[in-house]
Amino acid sequence: MRTRVHGWRWRQNPLRRRSDMVEAWIALVVAVLLCAGAPLAGAVAGLWAHGQAHAVALAERAERHRVRAVVVGTVPEQLPSVQGGDADHAYQADVRWTVPGKGARTALARVPAGARGGDVVDVWFDRQGHGVAPPPNEVAVWQHTVTVGLCGAGGAAAVVLLGHGIVRRVALRHRLAEWEQEWARTGPDWTRRRA
Repeated sequence: MRTRVHGWRWRQNPLRRRSDMVEAWIALVVAVLLCAGAPLAGAVAGLWAHGQAHAVALAERAERHRVRAVVVGTVPEQLPSVQGGDADHAYQADVRWTVPGKGARTALARVPAGARGGDVVDVWFDRQGHGVAPPPNEVAVWQHTVTVGLCGAGGAAAVVLLGHGIVRRVALRHRLAEWEQEWARTGPDWTRRRA
C-alpha cells in the first residue's frame, strides 16, 4: 500500500533539492495562469472581438437597406443541397417592390428558403442596388464574441501548458545531470569491491 505525501516539495526535509522548490513554484504559477490568466485572456479577446463585430455590424447597417418585396418569376423547385452557410437565404430570385415617388422596381435578391412566387419577403440591398445578405444582428455579434473569447482562452491555456511541458523537460534533464554528478561522486564508495 502506497502513501502519498502532499506538499512534500514545500516542506523542509534533507532530501529536498533546489530543483524541487523550483518545480513547486512553477506548478503554482501554471495553476494561477490556467485558473486566472487563460480566462482573462479569453475575456480580453472576447471584448475586442465584440467591439470589432459591433463596428462591422453598424457599418453594414448604415450601407444596406431592407425592402419589403414580392417574389416574382420562377423559383427553384429543389433547393441546393449545400447552402451558402446561411439557411435563411438559400437562393436568389427576382423580387419587385415599389419605391415611393419612383415607381416599381425589380431586381435579383436573396430570398428566404421556402419562399414561392407571390410571397412577400424582406430583402436587403447595398447602395449600388445589389442584393446582399442582411447585416449581422446582435445574436451573430455575440456568437462571434463568445467564439473568439473561447478560442483566446483555449489558446492561452495551450501556450501555458506547452511552456510548462518545455520547462518540465528542461528541469528533468537538469535533474538527471545532477544525479549523474552525485553518482559520479558517491558511486565509487558504493561499488568498491570488498576485500
